[in-house]
Amino acid sequence: MSTIYSVSFWLLFFVLVGAGEGTTFTFVNRCGGTVWPGVLSNSGSPQLESTGFELASGASRTFVAPTGWSGRFWARTGCNFDASDRGSCATGDCGSGQLQCNGAGAAPPATLAEFTLSSSASSSSAAQDFYDVSLVDGYNLPMTIEANGGTGGGGGGCAATGCAADLNKRCPAELRVGEGEGEACRSACEAFAKPEFCCSGAFASPAACRPSVYSQMFKSACPKSYSYAFDDPTSTFTCSGGAGYTITFCPASSPPSQKSSRDSPSTPKATGGVMLEDDSWLASLATGEASTAWRDVPFIHQPFLILFIVFLLL
Repeated sequence: MSTIYSVSFWLLFFVLVGAGEGTTFTFVNRCGGTVWPGVLSNSGSPQLESTGFELASGASRTFVAPTGWSGRFWARTGCNFDASDRGSCATGDCGSGQLQCNGAGAAPPATLAEFTLSSSASSSSAAQDFYDVSLVDGYNLPMTIEANGGTGGGGGGCAATGCAADLNKRCPAELRVGEGEGEACRSACEAFAKPEFCCSGAFASPAACRPSVYSQMFKSACPKSYSYAFDDPTSTFTCSGGAGYTITFCPASSPPSQKSSRDSPSTPKATGGVMLEDDSWLASLATGEASTAWRDVPFIHQPFLILFIVFLLL
């Protein structure tokens, strides 16, 4: 970044903050290694200061978005960039071939932080921001959003949200991809490309598209995050009064595992009293091959499996 560009940015920063016409975003990396956040502005919103940058473990970075801005943030992992900032990432790659995403979004699976800022510069309660953490495109690492300042009113606004759990540790085998820094958990939509999972075609409405076994697994681990396309009531948050926001990667005190379960010897998994060699039975049940999956479960274990499925659907 040139000296002139740097000075110009900080002048813009202080002008926006001083005039109350911008929202401050602070990115914090508590993961055990470097992440490379990506930034995508929605159509009609201006590009921010950066569309992709490196964030070392323990580091933070702050910049300002103008009023009315909308877009998303995510973390790329397992990246390799040369001296000219050319390269790619194992998860969350935006396909630009560069450190900067330049208007391209994250390739799933990736955990997303989504924002729509108020178009009003007022600090009143009418100037309302909307935000959420989404697992609709899958999951690659834990992420939370915290509002700084602002007013929530009596409706519980300005609440923290996100997914602090390490879903890679509990991801079913049929959704799991990658290893090490490239480990991630796909959505059922990406894995099976079926309308009932993607909320498309005949399922493109809240009434028709209901939570699946997979989205309920995500929701159970991260109750405040979007688990499927029509998960709005429990997943969208608001804040008024000119708040700033902190997006934290790997917010838990212990960072997510960087070692894939595939690197360890295979062991049966205890689930609801039923010992299973893998999670492929879940895909069979969810994609209509229930009879085959059911026959694969020993008779003595079938009552336990029924109880487990009922528990997931509650």
